[in-house]
Amino acid sequence: MKRFSTKMLCRAGVIAALYCVLTWALGPLSYGTLGFQIRLAEALTLLALFYIESIPALYVGCLLANVFSGYGGWDIGLGSLCTLVAAIGTYGVGRLVRNMPLKLILGGLFPVLVNAFGVPCVMILADSTELGYWANFVSLLVTQSVWVYGLGIPLMLTVNALVKKGVSVLQPAPLWQKHPAESAKTAAPQPQTEQK
Repeated sequence: MKRFSTKMLCRAGVIAALYCVLTWALGPLSYGTLGFQIRLAEALTLLALFYIESIPALYVGCLLANVFSGYGGWDIGLGSLCTLVAAIGTYGVGRLVRNMPLKLILGGLFPVLVNAFGVPCVMILADSTELGYWANFVSLLVTQSVWVYGLGIPLMLTVNALVKKGVSVLQPAPLWQKHPAESAKTAAPQPQTEQK
């Protein structure tokens, strides 16, 4: 059976927890109550460029953070789904694009655009905004760009530099690893029995 390694699971847990804590720390400001979102946790979305485990981590972190958004089930379901879709798109860019500046620019488009298009729908469906769709769209486009590019790019450049220096906890793991018991079976030579 193939599975995520322990390192990947731990890293996913840390990413999900950081997303929650960074969102909860700013309270209502994280949820756009003033017409714009101050959600510093969106800088973490670029981690999907390097780590596949950040996809479920960002989804779970956003889902838990949105429990207190005030938009109810719409934000917990649809808002978190936006983060999941954006993380998958960002991961795809990370796998396909090798040039680092281009990778950062294209990878950031997913969390910026998916949230800019999707979150205003959440606000309208939850009947929690006085602004129209396009006013919320522009607001989210600007604020998401600030958090994803303004904070996310320095974060990713730092992570990339630490990976190149060999910091083991940040080294991306192979996509899937075999269960240790299976690895031992395939690695150990099988004794040969003589046939009579």
